Amino acid sequence: MLQLSVSHLWERIMDWDILWGLHQPIGETLLRGSFIYWMLFLIFRLILRRDSGSVNISDVLLVVILSEAIQQPMAGEIESLLEGLLLVGTLVFWNVLLDWFCYRFPALQRYLEPPPLLLIRDGRVIREGLRREMITLADLHSKLREQGIDDIAKVKRAYMEPNGNVSVIPKE
Repeated sequence: MLQLSVSHLWERIMDWDILWGLHQPIGETLLRGSFIYWMLFLIFRLILRRDSGSVNISDVLLVVILSEAIQQPMAGEIESLLEGLLLVGTLVFWNVLLDWFCYRFPALQRYLEPPPLLLIRDGRVIREGLRREMITLADLHSKLREQGIDDIAKVKRAYMEPNGNVSVIPKE
């Protein structure tokens, strides 16, 4: 009769070296994570910039497709849980560091986040602002109603903020 110890049984169920071992150089994992972070940062902050403050199905689809498209180049066939955690930690590190730099050095924020975009001036719609952010007049009216304003003529200024929200300064 063959007796197996609990530790021997665990070794047969799980290959701990694959799970926790490092199978590619740490520097390569950090470099892959950093490169993908900055590529996505440029795409989201400089190209896509912002929207009308809502998430629609095409936004979700874009994020899913991007995550699938970058998985192999970023992970490089990662099997180790430790390498995966290191990669995720690298992405989080860059995000936190960038936020810290923007907080610590406000001038840097000017280059990394778009300034507020004027949408309404003295009750008149700035069509160039709407066109630039692809906001329909119906979307703008919806954003105004959310803030209790039912007529564009009652608005002194309205801005599209970097986070996608519309801020409104009503006429007195």
